[in-house]
Amino acid sequence: MSTQTRVEVAPVEDEQQPRRKRMVLAFSAALAVAALGYGAYWLTVARFVESTDDAYVGGNVIQLAPQTPGTVVSIRADDTNFVKAGTVMVQLDQTDARLAVEQATAQLAQVIRRTRTLYQSQSAQAANVAGREADLAKARADLAHRRALAGSGAVSDEEIRHAQDSVNLASASLDAAREQWSSSRTLAGASPLDEHPEVAQAVARVKEAQLALERTSVVAPESGFVARRSVQVGQRVAVGTSLLSVVPLDQLWVDANFKESQLRHMRIGQSVTLTTDLFGKGVVYHGKVAGLGAGTGSAFSLLPPQNATGNWIKVVQRLPVRVTLDPAEVRAHPLRVGLSVVADVDIKDSSGVQLATTEPDRPVAQTAVYDAQARAVDTAVERLVAADTRH
Repeated sequence: MSTQTRVEVAPVEDEQQPRRKRMVLAFSAALAVAALGYGAYWLTVARFVESTDDAYVGGNVIQLAPQTPGTVVSIRADDTNFVKAGTVMVQLDQTDARLAVEQATAQLAQVIRRTRTLYQSQSAQAANVAGREADLAKARADLAHRRALAGSGAVSDEEIRHAQDSVNLASASLDAAREQWSSSRTLAGASPLDEHPEVAQAVARVKEAQLALERTSVVAPESGFVARRSVQVGQRVAVGTSLLSVVPLDQLWVDANFKESQLRHMRIGQSVTLTTDLFGKGVVYHGKVAGLGAGTGSAFSLLPPQNATGNWIKVVQRLPVRVTLDPAEVRAHPLRVGLSVVADVDIKDSSGVQLATTEPDRPVAQTAVYDAQARAVDTAVERLVAADTRH
């Protein structure tokens, strides 16, 4: 019975052997095709790409701090709120600042009145000098006339002496008047009233007080979103105290940390593709390498590593690479500061430079809101001076 069974099984095994061979050949062929495909991909694409998932979105986190001390009476925005540049974010108590402005304004009015008196006195002194000159000329003419009559005996010597005394007295009076006029001109100066040094000093005090009043309104230097509000109503704040932050989400970049071995062919200007966990791989951002950091993260840490020790272990260092983003793509899919990113740098074209060779041709960040405050102060003080000088 067993012999018959062995005879019947043998043909089945013979039929399965070609099938196994075909499966092995098919698998081997597929593996070879995959290897060739990966090899072609590596030769044409992969070897020209450096990737890292140690990358994060960076941005300008603007800390708002008062430029003058005071007590917080109002907070106009909270975390996640959007604000525009120039918006008043925190209002400080203005009582002391207003009193300082009133005092400086009163002092300015006093200085202007006192200086105007000097200018008016100068005019009076000039008129006095002119009168004394006329008196001297008249006395000299009278003396000359009497001397002409002295030869005929019509005028006595005593009258001539009196005429000479009159000339001397008129000359002395003229000298005194000129001295007073000179002193008056020295005090008043040759400049207009509003340019007099004492007036200019008083104007500067008014501007200082007015500017301190303006600065009780802490404004947003840039448009953005409020974050990290720590200030509270009633809090007494000093100059430089951090109140809150404003983050302009249209001013973002990516800091990608690459290993040392990945930087050999990395250059400024190379193209970068980026994906985030926030939007997934379906949303791809495109950027450019803006620059390679001047040092590793550990070199600038608060406690730099001490490598001159006996138990030193080599650790692969990473260098931050700054990547700029396409503003249109960021507007379409807004990012947040600190989000994790996967960055792929195309290093095929390595003809560029690794370090910047030129200076920036414009400020990397600037605001004009504080200039607007200063202009408002100048306009207010100019009106005040014009009103005082007209009276």
